[in-house]
Amino acid sequence: MQQSEKATVDVQFTDLPNALIACRVPEDLFHEGSRQASFEALFHSFDPEVQFQYFKSFRRVRISFSDALAAAEARLRLHKTDFNGKEMRLYFAQSVHIGSPRLEPPKPDKQFLISPPASPPVGWEQSQDATPVINYDLLCAISKLGPGEKYEIHTATPTTPSVVVHVCEDEHGDSSAQDDSDQDDKPRPSRPKIIQTRRPDYTDGVKQ
Repeated sequence: MQQSEKATVDVQFTDLPNALIACRVPEDLFHEGSRQASFEALFHSFDPEVQFQYFKSFRRVRISFSDALAAAEARLRLHKTDFNGKEMRLYFAQSVHIGSPRLEPPKPDKQFLISPPASPPVGWEQSQDATPVINYDLLCAISKLGPGEKYEIHTATPTTPSVVVHVCEDEHGDSSAQDDSDQDDKPRPSRPKIIQTRRPDYTDGVKQ
């Protein structure tokens, strides 16, 4: 029966943190050495190896004990007691678990999104290319066009204009298409030079 009670007590104190946070401490505790000595003497009676960390900006003191049993006993005895004319409150310091100190690799369930992927995901299949759409009516209409003629692609409506394609005439006036053999023998005519639009003359009388 005694062994079971001892095991229960050990489990209860193992779950508790081994540090306390002292709140509402006097401001002169952060400046005067005598005040700190008397403050630390209160906790040395519970644990000779206790350590103190003073946070002046928050008016807090962290008291770290060697085990959770000493921290629980100090909190039970000194919580809401008077120190230098003020009520001192002690709370258990919460331990924050931040995981592993090293950067872990990402989970392998979505690694296929990384470019280039190491391997495709499970069940992935390559999609077949769709058959290209060929507009035979448009190809037939274009083949019937001759130099100098025009072809209305889109009929005008009350709200939209018509779209008309004009086929350019040959530079030498020859409407017949040349054979491949003629194109190889005869030199091609030079293209006309594009003349840029001339900038208007500058006059001082023009004001912005």
